[in-house]
Amino acid sequence: MDNNNKNLILATALSFIVILVWFVLFPPPEAPVEDLTAATTAEVAPVATAPVAATPATTATTGTTATTTTAEANVEAPRVKIETARLNGSISLQGGRIDDLSLKDYRETLDPGSDIVHLFVPRGTPGSYYALYGWAPGAGLSLDAVPGANTIWSVEQGDALNLGSPVTLVWDNGAGLTFRREISIDENYLFSIKQSVQNSSDASVSLAPYGILARHGEPLEMKNFFILHEGLVAMSDGELTEADYGDIADYDFNQLEGARAEVTQVSENGWIGFTDHYWMSALVPAPGSPFKSVAKYDERRDIYQTEAVLPTQTLAAGQSVVVESQLFAGAKEWAAIRAYEKAGIAGFLDSIDWGWFFFLTKPIFAVLHWLNSVIGNMGWAIIALTVLIKIIVFPLAYKSYASMAKMKELQPQMEKIKEKAGDDRQAMQKAMMELYKTEKVNPASGCLPILIQIPIFFSLYKVIFVTLELRHAPWIGWIKDLSAPDPTSILNLFGLLPYSTPEPGSIFFIVSLGILPILLGLSMWLQQKLNPAPTDPTQKMIFAWMPWIFMFMLGSFASGLVIYWIANNTITFTQQYLIMRSHGYKPDVFGNIRNGFKRKAKASDK
Repeated sequence: MDNNNKNLILATALSFIVILVWFVLFPPPEAPVEDLTAATTAEVAPVATAPVAATPATTATTGTTATTTTAEANVEAPRVKIETARLNGSISLQGGRIDDLSLKDYRETLDPGSDIVHLFVPRGTPGSYYALYGWAPGAGLSLDAVPGANTIWSVEQGDALNLGSPVTLVWDNGAGLTFRREISIDENYLFSIKQSVQNSSDASVSLAPYGILARHGEPLEMKNFFILHEGLVAMSDGELTEADYGDIADYDFNQLEGARAEVTQVSENGWIGFTDHYWMSALVPAPGSPFKSVAKYDERRDIYQTEAVLPTQTLAAGQSVVVESQLFAGAKEWAAIRAYEKAGIAGFLDSIDWGWFFFLTKPIFAVLHWLNSVIGNMGWAIIALTVLIKIIVFPLAYKSYASMAKMKELQPQMEKIKEKAGDDRQAMQKAMMELYKTEKVNPASGCLPILIQIPIFFSLYKVIFVTLELRHAPWIGWIKDLSAPDPTSILNLFGLLPYSTPEPGSIFFIVSLGILPILLGLSMWLQQKLNPAPTDPTQKMIFAWMPWIFMFMLGSFASGLVIYWIANNTITFTQQYLIMRSHGYKPDVFGNIRNGFKRKAKASDK
C-alpha cells in the first residue's frame, strides 16, 4: 500500500472515529417526559448564617422564617401586574415575590398557537420557581420584626409594573420599622430592586438584605444532555462556577444553613442563579458590593435555592438605609446579555454555556450573530460563516491540496521505487523519504484539513445546540428550526405520502433520513470522486461506505450543523479541484463516477 493511500485512509478513519465517538458520547437528546408530580408547597428558609461584613456588635441571622403549613403557604394574596413589550406576569403581595413571569417573544413549540414560555411559576404549582427578597434580622430583632416569605405587603405606589413605571411595596412592622421595596424593569429582562428600611424607633437595629431564587424540585423539562449545562451558574470575582442539580444535592450538609449548601464570599463583583437550556434567572448585587453567594438544597422539601446576602446594615434611631440590586429573569439572548455585561455585570456573557472550546465558540457565535444581522437569515449566515472559515484556513488547505496533487504526479516514481526495492521495506522507505525531500512533499499534509475541521465542527455543534438565536430559526422552505433535525423523511417520500415520520427515540428514527442528510451523503460521495477509486480492496470498502455512514450518523443532528457540513464539503470540493488542476493534475470526476459504476456492474455479472 503506497503512502498516499495510507494517508487517505488515515484521514478518513480519523474523521470517522471522531464522529462516531461524538455520536456515542453526545447522542441527540430524547424528547422530554413531563413530570406530573406536584412539587412541594413548603417554603425553604433563606440563608441561616451571618451575612458578610457584619458589624462587630451584631450579627444578623435569617432563621427558619417559613415553617408555615401548606394551607398558609397558598394564601391567595393580591397581585400587581407585570406588563412590558417582552414580559408579562405578576408580583404576589404575599412575600412580595416575583413568581409569575412569561416571555412573550418565545413559544414552547413552532406552532403559533402554542403557549408562550413560562419562566417563573407561583408556589404550590408543579415546577414552582420564583424570586424573593427580604431582610435578615440581626441581634435584638425577632423574625416577626422583619418581612418574611408570607408577609402581606401593601402597594404604596404604582398600579402595574411597566417600562418607566416602577411599583413600590410597603410594610410596617408596627414597632418602628418601615420597609419599602421599589421594583422597576428595563426594556428586556433586568429588574432593579431597591430595598429600604426606615427606623422610627428609639433604638438602633441591624439587618442584612438578601435576594433568593427558589426552585421546587428539578425543572420539569430538563434536557439532561451531556453537552449542555443546566443548574447553578455563578460568577464570583471573575471565577465561573457551574453545578448541575445533582451536584447541589450532593453538597455537604451545612449546619448553619440547615441544608446541603456551599457558601462563597464575593469581595467585589458577582452574581448567582439558575440556568436552563435557553432561559436564566440571576441575582445581581450592585457592582463593587461584597456579598455572600450561597447555593443550597433542602432535601426535606426538595427545594433548590440560590442566595445573595449583602452586608449587614446598622441603623441608628431615626436613620434609614437604601440597598439596590438587580434580578435578571428571561431569555439568554447574546446581544442583551452582552449589553448587561458592558453596563457593569462582570462576566455575564459566560452565563451562556460556551463549553471547553470557549476560545472558539465565543468568536464563532459573535461572527455568526453579526452575519445574521446583515443577512437576516441564520441559515444563510451559517453558509456565509462556512465561507469565512474556509477563507481563513485556505493557506493551510492550499498547501495540503497542492501536496496531494504533487503526490499524484509522483505516483510513477513511487511505483518504480517499489519495484526496485522488492521486499526490502527499509530500502523502500528510505528511497521514498529521499523522494519526498527532493520534491518538497509532505505525505502527511493530506490529514491537515481533517485535523483543522474537527475542533471547528465541535465548536459549531456546541454553538448551534446551546444558543437561543438558533432556536426556532428558519432557513428555507421546510427548515423551520435550525436547532432541530431535518423534519422531512425518506420513509414518507418527504411528505408526499400521508404518513407521519418516526419520533426521536424510535428504532426507525435513524433511517428516517431527511433531505439535508441525503445531500450531505451525496456531497461527501462526490468529493471522493476527485480521485480514482483505490485499488486496495480494504481502502475501496472504507471509501465506499464512508459517505453513507456519515449520512446516517449526522441525520439526527441539528439542521444548522448539517447545512454547515454540506457547505463545507461543497467549498472543499471546489477548492481541491481548482488547486489540483493548477498543479497539473486534472481530476476526472465524471470519469471516476463512470468507472465506479462499471466496476460494480462487472462485479454483479460475476
